[in-house]
Order: sequence, then structure tokens, then C-alpha cells
Amino acid sequence: MSEKEYCGEIYMETKIVQVRDSPTGSWKHLRPQPSQRVWNHSPDGFSWGYGGSGPAQLALAILLDAYGEQFAKKHYQDFKWEFVAKWPMDGSWVLDAWQLRQFKEACETAEAKHE
Repeated sequence: MSEKEYCGEIYMETKIVQVRDSPTGSWKHLRPQPSQRVWNHSPDGFSWGYGGSGPAQLALAILLDAYGEQFAKKHYQDFKWEFVAKWPMDGSWVLDAWQLRQFKEACETAEAKHE
């Protein structure tokens, strides 16, 4: 199960997203290119705070990094609306491992009900 945490901030008008693998790990940049190879919503990269292409790219990137391509492709639009679109457009945000686990468990529970 993913224990990754993510954060986003704006530095000199550039939106930067970072990830760390554990609460004591170091932060690393999350790049848009791996998610753009799956689905290129936003050639300009990541954004947040609304429901457009930049937030879709970020949602896909986070789920791809945390849980892999199959889960990401299936759930990133829901993740975008539940989290990414609600983050402050001109501010910073943090997504902790607990929030990611809760989202994944809710998706799995919903899928099980439809089987």
C-alpha cells in the first residue's frame, strides 16, 4: 500500500509538485511526463484549483505514481474532482498517505458493490 505524500506549491509563478515515499524520506519532484505518456491532457503540465486539463494531468500523475497505470486510468477523473479541483488555485496543498488510502479503499468498495 502506498505511503507516499504529495505537496504542491507555487514558486515564482511556477507550480511545483513534490512527492516523498515515507514521512521521513526526502522530497522529489513529480514530473508530468510519465502521466503524459498515458494521457496527455496538458502539455503545459500540472495545475490545481479547478476542473480543467492541468488538474486532470496532476490527478493522473499522482495516482499513476502511487498505484500504477490500471488504477490511475480508471479513477483519476474522480480523484481530480474529489481533491485536485478543490485545492486553492493560488496556494499550496498537501496530500498525505492517509487521504490516498481512503480514496483507494472507497474506489475498491464501490467496485465490489457493482460486481
